[in-house]
Amino acid sequence: MTVKELRELSIKELEERIAELHQKQFDLSRKQAVGTLEQPTELRVVRKDIARAETVKREKELQINE
Repeated sequence: MTVKELRELSIKELEERIAELHQKQFDLSRKQAVGTLEQPTELRVVRKDIARAETVKREKELQINE
């Protein structure tokens, strides 16, 4: 998801998206631990998506870029 798409979401939707991403990160971490993760870079992508969503959420809370 791009930053532009994230900025169109409300804070509530961002929180839901962040929760989904954290669950996905957990699932990927478990797969990596048992050695069944096919694309290790996917874990990095999810971490960056979480950071992006958290940043946009914080911007909205502080009313930056609106």
